[in-house]
Amino acid sequence: MSAPVRLPRVAIVGRPNVGKSTLFNRLVGRKLAIVDDTPGVTRDRREGEARLAGLAFVVFDTAGLETATDDSLEGRMRRQTERAIADADVILFLVDARAGITPVDEVFAQILRRTDRPVILAANKAESRDAKIAVMEAFALGLGEPIPLSAEHGEGLGDLHDALVPHLDRLVPDAAAGEDVPDEAEVPFDPEAPEVVDPHRPLRIAVIGRPNVGKSSLINRLVGDERLITGPEAGLTRDSIAVPWLWDGRPVKLWDTAGLRRKARVESKLEKLSAADTLRAVRFAEAVVLLIDGTVGLDRQDLIIADKTVGEGRALVVALNKWDAVEDRAAVLQAVKDRLETSLPQVKGVPVITLSARTGRGLDGLMPTLGAVLAKWNRRVPTAPLNRWLAEAIERHPAPAVEGRRLRPRYVTQVKSRPPTFALFMNRPGALPESYLRYLANSLREAFDLAGVPVRLLLRKSDNPYADD
Repeated sequence: MSAPVRLPRVAIVGRPNVGKSTLFNRLVGRKLAIVDDTPGVTRDRREGEARLAGLAFVVFDTAGLETATDDSLEGRMRRQTERAIADADVILFLVDARAGITPVDEVFAQILRRTDRPVILAANKAESRDAKIAVMEAFALGLGEPIPLSAEHGEGLGDLHDALVPHLDRLVPDAAAGEDVPDEAEVPFDPEAPEVVDPHRPLRIAVIGRPNVGKSSLINRLVGDERLITGPEAGLTRDSIAVPWLWDGRPVKLWDTAGLRRKARVESKLEKLSAADTLRAVRFAEAVVLLIDGTVGLDRQDLIIADKTVGEGRALVVALNKWDAVEDRAAVLQAVKDRLETSLPQVKGVPVITLSARTGRGLDGLMPTLGAVLAKWNRRVPTAPLNRWLAEAIERHPAPAVEGRRLRPRYVTQVKSRPPTFALFMNRPGALPESYLRYLANSLREAFDLAGVPVRLLLRKSDNPYADD
């Protein structure tokens, strides 16, 4: 099999609130980046595969260019944008046609004039008549003729295509010949899809948790690069950012997500959007790492997050971070395991590991643990052993009688994996008590070594015409 063609890379840069994320979403054809009127929403670099009238390229959404160069949040955001510029083949410099050219635009135009990358100047929000004056003003930036466009309304994209063609064709001769196929890493995981494991498709792992537990630091440590902005400030991550990685020869997509606070504390529209984006990342993932601050321990919000993950049917691993700062480690670890067992009875045996994203301690155990959980999550159990188990489970604990009539589970089969899902055929399925269903699910999990993964047991009406209804 031939290696995939490396697509050209285009970085969208500009000062805050000029519409970079809106244009990014327009180019990738999906609302991947959070868009809000608040300046500085985007902080980390987001990547996506763009399609524009046959052109195929990777596009970077970047944080707004800031003038700060120190270690402040703005300075760290600027350094991330500078790295995106260094990694890109073409720079798309976006200005706001409504606001006109500002001194900040002029500063960064001067910087971009010194780069060896080709720079395309575009004036966004140019749908109104008044914006035409600002478009003309953009000539003074010395970056050539500005392209008027409206990312929100999709206007001017034809001119943008024409400006990109000579640069992209020079980098990859067949860059304009790609089929309109979405990036598989950005397609939500479909539990109902045929269970075909493609070794070339990235394994999708989401890292979630409360704010400031070290999610971005963990991913940076895993990939060996300061790919994501980190710092002492809580809530640095707003978008769910997919970071490509290679583990043991297999491609992986690591999703860094915004911290999830208690719903009652989420007030701003922006935080609500970030929370929704985090839950969307969970739906995209196959496995989820719930990161917990080991110095604080497990709290109710962590359990709510874990419950949402299990409800989505994803494989789950709990990781206690900042373990180097924990004093009574044995007591903390046992308390977390006990709380999980009592508060998540629907998925007993969730693996718990300890690590330190700061020092790297314990990180070598994370991926093997995820691999073991995913092996269970993908497991298929033959029908014959399943029905032997069912007979033994009923013999140990017969199904109850309801309204004087005995309930009779007759047959069980696995209908799918990812997560393991079984259909139990019986008379009067609607009458089976929830407690007995939990007994069967826990017994099934124990009998076939499915600890730590969601197990779904679906009740079906027996189609036996001689069944006792």
